[in-house]
Amino acid sequence: MLTIGIDVGGTFTDLVAIDAVGRTVFAKSPSTPQDQSIGVMTGLNELARRLEMSRADMLARTQRLVHGTTVATNALLERKGAKVALLTTEGHRDVIEMREGLKANRYDLRTPPPEPLVPRELRFGIRERLRPNGDVLLKLDEGSLSEAIAAIRASGATSVAICFLHAYRNPSHEITAAERIAGELPGVSVSRSSDVLPQIKEYERVSTTIVNAYVGPAVRHYLTRLEQRLFEAGFKGSLFIILSHGGMAPIEEAGRLAAATVLSGPAGGISGSRRCAELLGVPDLVPFDMGGTSTDISLIADGRASLSADGGLADQRIALRSLDIASIAAGGGSIASVDSGGIFRVGPESAGAMPGPACYGNGGTEPTVTDANIVLGYLDAAAFMGGRRPLDRTAAEAAIDRLAASLGVTRIEAAAGIYRLVNLKMADGIRLMTLRRGVDPRKFALLSFGGAAGLHATEVARELEITRIIVPTAASVLSAWGMLTSDLRYEVSRTHLETGARTTATEIRKIFADLDVQATERLRSWFDGPIMTERSAEMRYGEQVFEVDVPLSDVDFNAPSLIAELEERFHRRHEELYTYASRDQEVVFVNARLAAVGAVPRIERSDKPMPTSEPILSPAGKRQVFFGAWREVPVYALEKLCSGHVLEGPAIIEAETTTIVINSGDRATANALGWLDIELRCAKV
Repeated sequence: MLTIGIDVGGTFTDLVAIDAVGRTVFAKSPSTPQDQSIGVMTGLNELARRLEMSRADMLARTQRLVHGTTVATNALLERKGAKVALLTTEGHRDVIEMREGLKANRYDLRTPPPEPLVPRELRFGIRERLRPNGDVLLKLDEGSLSEAIAAIRASGATSVAICFLHAYRNPSHEITAAERIAGELPGVSVSRSSDVLPQIKEYERVSTTIVNAYVGPAVRHYLTRLEQRLFEAGFKGSLFIILSHGGMAPIEEAGRLAAATVLSGPAGGISGSRRCAELLGVPDLVPFDMGGTSTDISLIADGRASLSADGGLADQRIALRSLDIASIAAGGGSIASVDSGGIFRVGPESAGAMPGPACYGNGGTEPTVTDANIVLGYLDAAAFMGGRRPLDRTAAEAAIDRLAASLGVTRIEAAAGIYRLVNLKMADGIRLMTLRRGVDPRKFALLSFGGAAGLHATEVARELEITRIIVPTAASVLSAWGMLTSDLRYEVSRTHLETGARTTATEIRKIFADLDVQATERLRSWFDGPIMTERSAEMRYGEQVFEVDVPLSDVDFNAPSLIAELEERFHRRHEELYTYASRDQEVVFVNARLAAVGAVPRIERSDKPMPTSEPILSPAGKRQVFFGAWREVPVYALEKLCSGHVLEGPAIIEAETTTIVINSGDRATANALGWLDIELRCAKV
C-alpha cells in the first residue's frame, strides 16, 4: 500500500510516495495555474514512472492521498474569486470598509484603503437584531429579506455571505436567511458566519465569512474536478486536504470551510518541519522554504509550531486559526528590475510557472533569481531536473545583460546584486518571524527546504549569524512529505464573555465539555482511530482590546484551583509575548477553543543511508563558481552521501531537484539520516 502527498506550488507541483516498507520516492512537475489538477495528474504520471508501475496500478494501491492546494490563495491574490453579496444587520453593511479603524502603515497618509471584496451596492442591510446574549430584539423581517434576495438575483452574484450581529450566540436568523436563499436562488453558494466563525468581534467574523464566500466556489469546483479525475484514473482511497492549521480534513470539510485552505501548502511544510525536529532531536528550528514564487518562514520552538487567529492574506482578515507563517515575495522566479526612481529591486513580481525565468525557454525575458544563479555558476543549466529539463544559459545571460545595461554595471555585478538583494530580503523575513517575537535566531538552526532554498541558505544564515543549517534529503519536496506526517484535525470555538460577571470554573468546564462532544463527534464521522483533544483559550486583561491565545492542553480541569491556574497561565503567556504581566489586573475569559485530533498511522522511511567507512567522498566533477571571484570548486552528488561524510567548502552539492551552495570555511556533514548538517563560520562575506 502507498500514501501520497501532493503540494501545488507557484512554479512546481511536488509529489511524494511512501510504500508499505517505508521506501520514499518523490517527483516534480510544472504547475498549471489555469487548472491545478492538470499538473497534479502529470505529476502522478512521473511518480508512477519512478515507482516502476502504471499510474492506474499506483493509484489502486494508494490508501491515502493528502493534498495541499493554492486555489484559494490564488483566488485572493489575483482577485479572481466569486461575485459575492453580503447580507448583514441593517446599519452594519459598512463594517467591512471601516475594518478596525487601522491601516497597515498608519503614518503613510497617501496609502489608499484596501478594496473590499464586496462592493457597497452588493451589501444589503436586513431588518433584524439580536441582543448580545442571543435573545431576539427584532425579528427577522421577511419583506426586507425578500427585497435583498431579489436584488441579489438581479445582480448576478454567485455567492452570498451572511453575517448578522451577535449570530455567534444565536444562529437562527442566519439559518432562516440561508434556507430562503437556497430555495429561491438555487446554485448560489452560501456562507454563514455562525458556521464559519461563531465567535465575538464583528469585523473579523464578517471578513472571514466574506473570504469564505469569495474563494469557496473555486475551491469546491477544483476539488470536485480533482476527485473525479482521480476516480477515473483508478484511485479508490481517501482524499484529504491540508488546512491552514496544519491538520488535514476530507474534501467536503475543505469545501465548506474554504477560507481555511489559504495556507494549505505552507502548512504542510510546517508539519514536515515539526517531524524533522523530532527526528533530529533539535527542538528549535527556523523553517526556511524557498520555492519558485515565494519564501515561507515560520518558527519551531520547543518542538512546537504556534497557531494564531490573527492571520490574513491580500489585505483580507481571516480569523480562523492557522499556523504562524510569514510569506514574502522572494523565490527563484522573482523578477529583478529598476523602478522609475532608479531603485534596484528583486520582486515582488514573479515570472511564475509560465513563462517562468528567461532560462526556462518559455518566452520569458525578464531577469530572475534563477537566471542570476545560472550566471554565477551556482546552478548547472545542463543538470536541472536531473538533466530532463535543461535550462538555457544564453537566455539567462541575455536577460541579466539587459538589467546590467540599465544599471551601468557588468553582467556578473548585476547577477551578484540580485543574489545579494534577495538574500537580504529573506533574512529580513526571518527577522520579522524571530526578533519581533522576542526570539534570538542565533540560538536556532535553519531548516532549509524548497527547491531554491539550498542555493541561498548559507548566505541568509550568515546574515543572521545563524551557525547551523539542516538540509533534509527530501528538501525540495518537504511540504508534500510533511503532509504525510499530518493528522486529521477538527477545531471548534465558543465565545463566553459575560458583562459584569467573572466566568466561573463550572462554566468553563461545561464549555469545554460541550466543545469536546461537538468536535469528537464530527471527527469520528471521518475517522475510527484514537482521538486526542487540544484545549486553548483566548483571554485578555480587562482594559485590553485584543486577546492572547493560551495553550491549556496540560491543565487539570477538575482541579479546585482551575480559575487561578488559567489566570496564571495567561499572565505567563502575556509576559512571554510582551515582557510583562499585570497580575493585579482582572483577567477576562473570551473564547474557548478545542481541537479534536485523529492520529493517522505513519510509515517511517526505511531507506536510511548506511554509515560509510570511507571518510572522503570523491566529487562528481568541478565547475567555475563566483564567490566574490571565480573559483573552480568540486561538485558532489547528494545521493552519494552516506552517514559520516564530511565536505569542506567551497563546494556545490547537487541533487535532481535542488542544489546546495557551501561557502569557504563552511563544513557539511551527512548525519545519521543522510541529511546535510552544515556548520557555518560566522563572518559575513
